[in-house]
Amino acid sequence: MPRKDSLKNFEASQCEPILALVRDLIFASRISAAAQTAGRTVRIVRDAGQLAQLEGPMLILDLNQEGALDAAIAWKHRTGGATVGFVSHVDTATIERARAAGIDEVVARGAFAVRLPQLLAAAKD
Repeated sequence: MPRKDSLKNFEASQCEPILALVRDLIFASRISAAAQTAGRTVRIVRDAGQLAQLEGPMLILDLNQEGALDAAIAWKHRTGGATVGFVSHVDTATIERARAAGIDEVVARGAFAVRLPQLLAAAKD
């Protein structure tokens, strides 16, 4: 579950698109479909460097993408938005780094697609 303080900012910005830093087209499609089902729009971002210019209430990111973690932390500090990262379940070093750096929710890649509707629904509560 994303942190409640980050979710307050998310709730206040329901009309802004959710950002998704994802290069994988399958995961991008899943995120878009889940967001649409939840009544939200999503903006797919393929380059981590673009986050420096973007605003949004929530950032979903592929933690295995080059530069994603650093860009997400900078984005979170700048915007105060909620962050949800997904990563290979065997990449324990990245999981630990992401949690220590302040990513609100870190989910194994396999569980991400299953839990995404609940993550978005919880963010709206």
